[in-house]
Amino acid sequence: MTDIILNTTPLPHLLTLLILLPLAGVAMMAFVKEETAVKHVAFWTAALEFILSLPLYLWFDPATHRMQFGEVVQWISIPPVRYAVGIDGISLWLVLLTTLLMPICVVCSWTAITSRVREFMITLLVMETTLVGVFCSLNFVLFYVFWEAMLIPMYLLIGVWGGPHRIYAAIKFFLYTLAGSLLLLVSIIVLYFQGGHTFDILVLSRAHYGETLQAWLFWAFFIAFAVKVPMFPFHTWLPDAHVEAPTAGSVILASILLKMGAYGFLRFSLPMLPDAVGRFKPVILALSVIAILYGAYMALAQSDFKKLIAYSSVSHMGFVTLGIFVLNTQGVEGALLQMLNHGITTGGLFLCVGLIYERTHSRILADNGGLSKPMPRYATCLVILALSSLGLPGTNSFIGEFLVLVGSFLYSKAIAVVAALGVILAAVYLLWMVQRVAFGATTEKTARVTDLNWCEMSTLAPLIVLVFWIGVFPNPFLKPMHASIAHVFTTMARGEQAHSTLDLPRPPQTPSHPPAPTPPRRSLFPAHPPAPSLPRQALGPLDASLPVGALNTVPSVLP
Repeated sequence: MTDIILNTTPLPHLLTLLILLPLAGVAMMAFVKEETAVKHVAFWTAALEFILSLPLYLWFDPATHRMQFGEVVQWISIPPVRYAVGIDGISLWLVLLTTLLMPICVVCSWTAITSRVREFMITLLVMETTLVGVFCSLNFVLFYVFWEAMLIPMYLLIGVWGGPHRIYAAIKFFLYTLAGSLLLLVSIIVLYFQGGHTFDILVLSRAHYGETLQAWLFWAFFIAFAVKVPMFPFHTWLPDAHVEAPTAGSVILASILLKMGAYGFLRFSLPMLPDAVGRFKPVILALSVIAILYGAYMALAQSDFKKLIAYSSVSHMGFVTLGIFVLNTQGVEGALLQMLNHGITTGGLFLCVGLIYERTHSRILADNGGLSKPMPRYATCLVILALSSLGLPGTNSFIGEFLVLVGSFLYSKAIAVVAALGVILAAVYLLWMVQRVAFGATTEKTARVTDLNWCEMSTLAPLIVLVFWIGVFPNPFLKPMHASIAHVFTTMARGEQAHSTLDLPRPPQTPSHPPAPTPPRRSLFPAHPPAPSLPRQALGPLDASLPVGALNTVPSVLP
């Protein structure tokens, strides 16, 4: 409980309210018959959810790493499971991004969805509940319930309201993510038995595990989260899912669902498995660089507007995983900011694809040329979002990618140089797309299209405001994450120090000559000072009988 600040704000049970409010909107739809009324209920529920989430930022204390707005209630007695929710600087922006995008998704579906409207709006609101729950959960059982529940509404969005090949895409998405989720479940059970018979995420983050166990858990976590990101080579479900999903489904998938994997790396892999992270990070960095270049090259080869943006997501999320695993402050903060930036920019680009598809009924770039004349407002929004996606200075993505590249340069100059090629390739495929769609020759399909109306502009305007706000004045977005990310590194350093302290000593030997002095053990995280000695409650079950501080006197056998 020392790591959780209970909610004492004027809004009691604020996080629980944010989790359950969309379900209240679903219940209200049972008493509404007309489709227009159903849409209004969905919109005002999502809008109220966003308004209620704003105090999370206004009342957030950026000076502490502790979980804020916490709520802890006993849920299940045996095994001990608590309903525990809270947010820190890592999860704050992901919750706010979710609540911002959901009313936008309702509005963009206002005319695009014409069949089973009630069921569609219910699916969106249930999806919002699961997403907010994932980012707020502080108990592994609660986290896993929301993590798995998210599969159902996303499967329905693709499989029911998707394109001609929607069943294939939906099943492929479901099987990939379910396979990763099963490995996550096994890892949670192992952590329960090895971490002190608790599902408390914060307690398990302070526990210490052997090198072999860390290695197995790392790869199980890696597959579960890499499928969600998705990292190369687990990305093959993503283009199919994006192409077949409706516009709202593509926005949610790209802007929020992909962030769940990166969030898992930051919340679980880094603090719980520091030795395995340091051991295997070269592999992850290599896969991240491959994803950056591979996604960019595949985007260059696309003639389908939506598939081009889908492959660009693979490339941009490669920057996120690269920043996380260079293991320095600049890289991780850049990765977290880039998660927010990608949700804003790529979500806006998918909205642009949906808006033009409603008019021309085609996603082929060659069919959608010359839109700057008949649709000047649309062309302006498209150019701004494309320039943001390629990282133009003054836009949001520049800040995130710059921090990631700085962190990569501090780790390895070669990796930074190769990753920077992804920025160049992004400029190539995005400018090529803009040239054809906005300034190319007008086609038969685009000759008589109408420009965006005020309702459609309202879906893009908030995202464009954020593009320039973050690009010009990023400090309000970076400040809340400083303490939380610093605590992640402190937890990793403490775990590494405890692991080296708990190593068994060699049997005593009588040397024939004076032994050479033992060089100091090199830390994986030299930029951070050594952590204080372990408190008694952090010791494992086998160490509980030893006096406090006794473990600090056991010599290390590692050079």
